[in-house]
Amino acid sequence: MNNMWNKNIYRSLLILSFLGVNTVIIYGISSVWVYLNSGADKSTILHVQGETERTYLPEIQWGDLENPGRPMEAQTLKELQNDYLRSWYVRNNALATNDPYGVADYYTDSMRIKLNKVLDLNKQHNTAVKQSSLVHHPSLDFYSADGGLVVFTDRQVEIYREIWQNEQLQLKKKDTSSYKVMMLLEDGFWRIRHMVEIEEPNEEGQISEKNNISQFDIAKMKGLNYYPSKGPWDTFGVHFNKEIISKDFAQIGTMGLNSLRIFVPYEEFGKADVSNKNMEKLTMLLDLANIERLKVLVTLFDFYGNYDLMDWTLTHRHAETIVKTLKGHPALLGWDLKNEPDLDFESRGKEQVLAWLEEMSSKVKNWDPYHPVTIGWSSPEVANLLREKVDFISFHYYQDPSDFLGKYQALEERVGDTPILLGEYGYSSYSGMWNAFLGSEKKQAEYYKEMQRYLNDKGIPYLFWTLYDFSQVPNSVVGVLPWRKQRQKYFGAISIEDEKKPSYQYLDLSSQK
Repeated sequence: MNNMWNKNIYRSLLILSFLGVNTVIIYGISSVWVYLNSGADKSTILHVQGETERTYLPEIQWGDLENPGRPMEAQTLKELQNDYLRSWYVRNNALATNDPYGVADYYTDSMRIKLNKVLDLNKQHNTAVKQSSLVHHPSLDFYSADGGLVVFTDRQVEIYREIWQNEQLQLKKKDTSSYKVMMLLEDGFWRIRHMVEIEEPNEEGQISEKNNISQFDIAKMKGLNYYPSKGPWDTFGVHFNKEIISKDFAQIGTMGLNSLRIFVPYEEFGKADVSNKNMEKLTMLLDLANIERLKVLVTLFDFYGNYDLMDWTLTHRHAETIVKTLKGHPALLGWDLKNEPDLDFESRGKEQVLAWLEEMSSKVKNWDPYHPVTIGWSSPEVANLLREKVDFISFHYYQDPSDFLGKYQALEERVGDTPILLGEYGYSSYSGMWNAFLGSEKKQAEYYKEMQRYLNDKGIPYLFWTLYDFSQVPNSVVGVLPWRKQRQKYFGAISIEDEKKPSYQYLDLSSQK
C-alpha cells in the first residue's frame, strides 16, 4: 500500500515538473514574439542608453538646413542631433577611460579603427583625455535623396579638455574647432562615417572678461541675505508664500536697505531641467522686490558640489535657463555663480572647482553681458581667486571684528581697483548648553555696532546674515550636531516671536538718518 502511495507521489511530481518546464518555455517564446513584433526600442539595444540625454546636454544651435539634396524632416533632424551628441558622449567616455565601450553604436568601422589606435597609444603611455564639448553650431550641407546620408559642418565647437598622465594633470585648455561630419543611417541609427577638423576663421564676437557694470552701483549696496522666516534654505519650496515675501520686502525697504541676495538650490530647482513652477516663483520674488525698489543678487548654485567635467553641460543648462529668463528683469542686480565654492577644494580638488567656475563665468557673461558676475567666497583669504573673471569681489566674514579691517585691506591690495562686497557676515545670539551660555542678544548687538562702524567709515557695501531667526535648520545645511544647528538658528535681527532684537537698531538705516 505504501509502495503504491509513493509511486503516485512520484508520478504527480513528474507531471508538475513537466508542466512547469513547458510553462517557462512557452512564456519565453511568447515574450520574444511580442518583442519582435512590437519593434525594439533603440535605448534598450544601445550600450549607452537614453540616460545620455540627461547626462550630456551641450548647447546646440542649428544653422542653415537648406541643401542640394532632399528637405530635412523635423523628426529626422531630432534623431540625427541625438545620435550626434551621443557620439560625442561615448567618445569622451572612451578617451577618459581608454575603453571603447559603446563606440560601436555611433561610429562606423573605419572611424572605430582610428579611435582604437588613439586609445591604444594613450593606454601605453598611461594617458587619459578628459573632455566635454560645450557648444555646437551645425549647419546642413547635404541630405541624400534616400535619406541615408547626411553631411554637415559643425562650426565653432567649444571643447574643454584636460590631459592626464599617470593620474597627474598635465594640461588643461579650452579649444574652439570646426568639423566636417558625414553620418550614415545604419540599422536605424545615425553613425559617424567621417569627422575631420577643418580650418575656419573665428567669426564669433569675443565677450570681454569684464562686463560693463549695470546701472546699479555695487558700492551703494546695503542689504541682507534673504530667507523667509518659515522657509529657511527652502525659499521656493512648500513654504513659498507671496504675501509673506511681500511683507518681508516691505520690512527691508522700511529699514532703508536697497538690496538682497537669494539662493537657487540646484537639485530642488530641477538641475538641468529647471521646472516652470520654480521659475515662476523666482520671477515672482523679483517682481515683489521691484515693487519695494530692491535689487536682487541671484546665487545660481547652492547645494551643488560635483564640478566633474561630465556634469558641466547639465549645470550650463540650469544656469542658462535662469539667466536668459531673468536677464531683462528690472530688479536684477547681478549673478553670484556659487555659494562658498572654496569649501569644496579639499573634497573635489581646487583646480577642478576653479575650472568649473571660470567656464561658468564665461557662459553667464555670454548669456547676459549687461549684469555683473561675482563668486561668493567663504573668506577674504581666497577672494582674490579668479579676480580677472568677475566684475566685483564678494567674500564672507564670520571672524573676529577686530581683525576685519586688516584682512579687508590685504584683500584690497591683491585685487586692485575691482569693487569688493562683504557678501555675508553676522553673529549668532544663541545662548545655551551647546555654547556654554556664552552668547547673547547683547553681544550680537555689540558685534553689529562695531562692524557697521567699520563698513560705514570705509564705505564698504554689505549684505548681512540675516533678517530672521529660524525655528528649524535643515540637516543638509550644517549637519546634525546640535551645537552647530542651534547656533545657526539665531543670526537674525528679528526673533522667532517677530520681535526686533537689540542688533536691529544698528542695521536699520532709517533710524540713523
